[in-house]
Amino acid sequence: MTNARTYANYPPAQAHEIPYRAPPAPQNPVVKGALLHYLANIVAAVPGLPSLLWSNAGFTSLRKLKEIEKIDPRYDPTVTPIPKSGDKAPTSHTHVTKLRAPPSNADGRFYSIADFHDAYKNGRLTPVDVVEAILPLIRRDVENRSSHSTAFVNSRVDLVMQAAEASTKRWKEGNPLGILDGVPFGVKDDVNVKGYGRYIGTKRDYNEGKEVETSWCVRKVEEEGAVLVGKLNMHELGMDTTNNNPWWGTPLNPYNPNYYCGGSSGGPAYAVSSGLIPFAIGSDGGGSIRIPSNYCGLYGLKPSHGRVSIAPLHNAGKSVTVYGPISNNMGDLEVFFRVLAQPDPSQHASSQFAPPKPVSTPRNKTIGICKGWFDRADPIVQEKCQDALRYFTSELGYEIVDITLPFLYEGQMAHAMTILAEGATSTKNISNLTPANKILMRVAQQTPATDFLLAQKLRHVFMQHLAHLFAQHPGLVIVTPTTPNAGWPIGDGELAYGMTDGNTQVRNMEYVWLANFTGVPCIQFPVGFVEGKAKGERKGKVPVGMMGHGDWGCEDALVEFGFDGERWLHEGCEGGRLRPEGWVDVLEKRV
Repeated sequence: MTNARTYANYPPAQAHEIPYRAPPAPQNPVVKGALLHYLANIVAAVPGLPSLLWSNAGFTSLRKLKEIEKIDPRYDPTVTPIPKSGDKAPTSHTHVTKLRAPPSNADGRFYSIADFHDAYKNGRLTPVDVVEAILPLIRRDVENRSSHSTAFVNSRVDLVMQAAEASTKRWKEGNPLGILDGVPFGVKDDVNVKGYGRYIGTKRDYNEGKEVETSWCVRKVEEEGAVLVGKLNMHELGMDTTNNNPWWGTPLNPYNPNYYCGGSSGGPAYAVSSGLIPFAIGSDGGGSIRIPSNYCGLYGLKPSHGRVSIAPLHNAGKSVTVYGPISNNMGDLEVFFRVLAQPDPSQHASSQFAPPKPVSTPRNKTIGICKGWFDRADPIVQEKCQDALRYFTSELGYEIVDITLPFLYEGQMAHAMTILAEGATSTKNISNLTPANKILMRVAQQTPATDFLLAQKLRHVFMQHLAHLFAQHPGLVIVTPTTPNAGWPIGDGELAYGMTDGNTQVRNMEYVWLANFTGVPCIQFPVGFVEGKAKGERKGKVPVGMMGHGDWGCEDALVEFGFDGERWLHEGCEGGRLRPEGWVDVLEKRV
């Protein structure tokens, strides 16, 4: 049972039993196309208009909460388990026995780490063969660019080939470093990598051309021999959930090109879903790993706050943003997470976490549902999630309990206020942003300190209440749909000029914000596919996902929950798992 005696900074368990209240209908203006450019200039020029938009967004709602007056604010959601005596890391996270690969006959099977490992082991392919198949598809610096290249910002061919050749040499000498040796992967562009710029979805290199050190988590993956093939496209500043990016292009959903990939880790999700790479590193400040994983039919884990080191960066969304894995199957996600989450001695939070390792004792199988909140999802999304939940209870031994969560609408506003204010303070030049983000950052700059403090008070309320729920139901997994909607269709004129649709954005983030604001881990996995409804000649199914939130530091238990979700998709879900029509067969070197 989790408690304050075994964790550092664990919040006091305190119930805040507030009846669920449905949120008011959002009243944000929806603007797209050329009109957006003019609106951005008006917002910048008209005194008082940004403040009016700030109030109109609903941020003043926290002022009405008498219940939080005597609550202390909490600025940092980091909660770290105190390692037990003798709690040592496994000698290897990447030994071949560590991998639980999906069955070879699974429906809609993607290539996993095991497939690359086997191809290298039996000599059918080398890592050089694989990257030579991938690079022509993903390079932006060639005359006839592939459509896949939109998902990438840059690929340093010299560095890619150098890593692939070193891996090939190890394999030929019979000395591979482990199951990741030679496996290609990608990194979202807000993560630092030596030899690469860091644009964060903008047209400006935030590294300013200076040489930087590779982030700790990327180094850990490269030390296992995995081959970084490039940095990946993202929504500008990570400040929306579509990955609409007029600067770098907008990758289209591999399942249905009339839909967005989701953001802000849309490039990583596209690259994994299309088959170019089996896994990627994303970042998540407001669902930015889980939303694109949901839209692209993938597995994504938002770790506990501080669990995966972000060094050497000082992240813009410092109190809400984490790095984590996106993968096409649970076996790969498990291994990838364990490598990413190795404690970083230079970072206090990361260094305090016990080394990740598989669950070795029986776990409680309790699912918590906040019914009023869950029922906010569209009927087709509810249907797919309920089908999965029936399987969890009837076949896998789970129990479902009713739970309450207080101030859900106000909590979402508090999270949005926090990430926007933190982002605005680290954005140097608003004038160089897309029109949508010029407006958003100008509005974010209007946040009064008093309201920011109210948001941190509400953060503490949520953390106290979650601690109460986890004490009441040890092993509890709080389950919601990942998004209340099945995908986000691309509207007319949006790709060329961008767009701002705060109403859909707020709804799209209805469930994901809780994990970011409180620091708990959360896993997303696909539970089904529905017919797309967007206009366009090319049709395709749209994935639907479900999320599980766990206690601080309990990623290992959530991984097991994810494996149960994968079992549903392959064994219980009608139609099984689907693979995108344009999936790339990189091991056979054909598209």
